[in-house]
Amino acid sequence: MAAHCQLTGAKPVFGNNVSHSHRRTRRRWNPNIQHRRYWLPSEGRHVRLTLSARAIRTVDKIGVEAAVARIRARGERV
Repeated sequence: MAAHCQLTGAKPVFGNNVSHSHRRTRRRWNPNIQHRRYWLPSEGRHVRLTLSARAIRTVDKIGVEAAVARIRARGERV
């Protein structure tokens, strides 16, 4: 499965490496994906989320309950 963020939906982006002679070869930019384990008090269990570094900051700001609600709204299973 391709690395993608469950909260923001960030996934790899594709483009070209361009050399000095202007030859182009395909390349890919991967998001900074981390696996984080959070305690979900409403369900009394831990959840393991695959998040980008930016999404980890978002979870710290809005809280894990709101983040899980957003993930479920996107149709992802938690």
